[in-house]
Amino acid sequence: MDVPEEQASLYREVLTVLEEKRVPYAVSGAFALRHHTGICRFTKDLDVFLTAENAPRALSYLNQRGFHCEVCDPVWLAKAHRDGFFVDLITGMSNGVIVVDNSWIQRAHPAVVHEVQTRVLAPEELVASKLFVAMRERFDGADIAHVIYGTHGSFDWNREMELVGEHWQMLLWSLVLFNYVYPARSRYVPSGVWQELLQRFQRALERSDSSLRFRGSLVDEKMFAIDVNEWRLDNILEETRSLRLSKIKRKMRA
Repeated sequence: MDVPEEQASLYREVLTVLEEKRVPYAVSGAFALRHHTGICRFTKDLDVFLTAENAPRALSYLNQRGFHCEVCDPVWLAKAHRDGFFVDLITGMSNGVIVVDNSWIQRAHPAVVHEVQTRVLAPEELVASKLFVAMRERFDGADIAHVIYGTHGSFDWNREMELVGEHWQMLLWSLVLFNYVYPARSRYVPSGVWQELLQRFQRALERSDSSLRFRGSLVDEKMFAIDVNEWRLDNILEETRSLRLSKIKRKMRA
């Protein structure tokens, strides 16, 4: 993956600092995608996944090394800048429903990124991190399909089901796209996974519960803004983000 040497040097420094200070983390983004699929994509930043508890430590160490650090969104994102380049420190998804915990780091795969021996997200966590990236401006459904295809049937579906939890419809949506794109590779998704997800979907349709809440804002708060602002449907995004922020604050005080 060719990037300017100045940018690559900054990435090496960030990763080296985290390694030296023993901050648990895993690299995601284009580097993890390349590891699991072979797809090379130029990237303007480096995505580092870590828990919310470890993010302040990482920022402190990077600040000591001359990086300008800022918490852009306490629910999920901080940045470390220098010389026009930056690194994203990510603790979950912006909607607050997918959260990085220690298991994400423990399951990461060994890899070399810009000459640093490090780790990248396992394919299951990489897919989970992309499930809600389904906006008008950016859609990661193709990346999900490529990861499933690139793992050639070795994907841990039990782990994926554990990660998505109650948001299993988002996984089913992604798998329907995968099956459409790669019909000759449908076996990469075991029949038991299809059966489980489709049975859940059928049961959900049969219930047809009018009390179930609107969830569009979890997918894209801009495209579904009219539902919240004009049609007065639930703003569940605000609730999930508030709940996530409260949990983070409690853990930081403990």
